[in-house]
Amino acid sequence: MEDTGAAAAASGAPEAKAEDGGRAERPVAKALKVVAAVDASEESLHALSWALDNIVRCHPDAALVVVHAQHAVDHFVYPVAAHGIAYAPPLAVESMRKTQEENTRQILARALDMCKERQVDATAAIVEGDAKEAICQAVERMQAGLLVLGSRGLGKIKRAFLGSVSDYLSHHACCPVLVVKPTKGQAK
Repeated sequence: MEDTGAAAAASGAPEAKAEDGGRAERPVAKALKVVAAVDASEESLHALSWALDNIVRCHPDAALVVVHAQHAVDHFVYPVAAHGIAYAPPLAVESMRKTQEENTRQILARALDMCKERQVDATAAIVEGDAKEAICQAVERMQAGLLVLGSRGLGKIKRAFLGSVSDYLSHHACCPVLVVKPTKGQAK
């Protein structure tokens, strides 16, 4: 067994003792994994900026993952007839897929540039499906310690009809969720 007491003493950390008077191994502190969900909105980029300035800066060992959720291309294919036949010309589906990939690339490039400007290493991840569920599953899979996302500042009526990704995630994500609201100047 390794002498963890000597390592603790060398680092200036107090030595942990077992009940029997022997030395106990100290648990290794796990680095904070921050997941920032981004989309094409300024609110999500504001949330990322806030997280970079107020969380990542205070936790230099934090790992940052920028996540973007995109709908599956078949999400855009609608039934043509009452008996459930769905059809989209292959060229239309391919065009939608390419457009979606380009939009995703631009969103993530903008977010990663923001990280690079602040000298923060970040990784990007694309998840597919409904944003609420896809982000929730990604956060669990990544074992995130914190999820950061923006809020569009919808009123109660719009939120009731449109739904709220931030509301859903604050109730269903497996980790703490930080919702960054827009500043008064940014609010709609």
